[in-house]
Amino acid sequence: MEQVIGLITGLLFGFLLQKGEVLRFERQVGFMLLKDMTIIKFMMSAVLVGMVGIYACHAIGLISLSIKATNVAAIVLGGLLFGIGWAIAGYCPGTSVGALAEGRIHAFWAIAGMLAGAALYAEVYPFMQQTLLAWGNFGKLTLPEVLGLSPWFVIIPFIMIGLGLFTWFEKKGL
Repeated sequence: MEQVIGLITGLLFGFLLQKGEVLRFERQVGFMLLKDMTIIKFMMSAVLVGMVGIYACHAIGLISLSIKATNVAAIVLGGLLFGIGWAIAGYCPGTSVGALAEGRIHAFWAIAGMLAGAALYAEVYPFMQQTLLAWGNFGKLTLPEVLGLSPWFVIIPFIMIGLGLFTWFEKKGL
């Protein structure tokens, strides 16, 4: 049943990516040049809805949280590699698969690069556990825990900031 739910949500996500036009190469490049914020608006929507949904489901006992360790070195290096790959390929992981499904054959190379990167990561993981993954490891932290607040006292300001950014982007025509 989990695989069926995964398939349905994956298809829904792909549909929303396509309808939001974030699969278009022009949107990807427009974002990288800070001229088109469609992708940021799409991602912010997902993050804001996800924050509310996850913490609401957690609050009523439907799910339990599985917090990953906060590792500064891994986050910085991973973010740099992700950004460089996105800039070179013109797609992030989700949009590359969606673009390929739309028939954009050049997205295949982005997917091939991601698979090669994942294979390389699997090979060097034992070494990285001793080095990179050990640097700046702060354990399983969340922003509400660090601030000593209820998650809702963090989520609500994030939503307000997000709505402010949406409004600003729209006024600027981005």
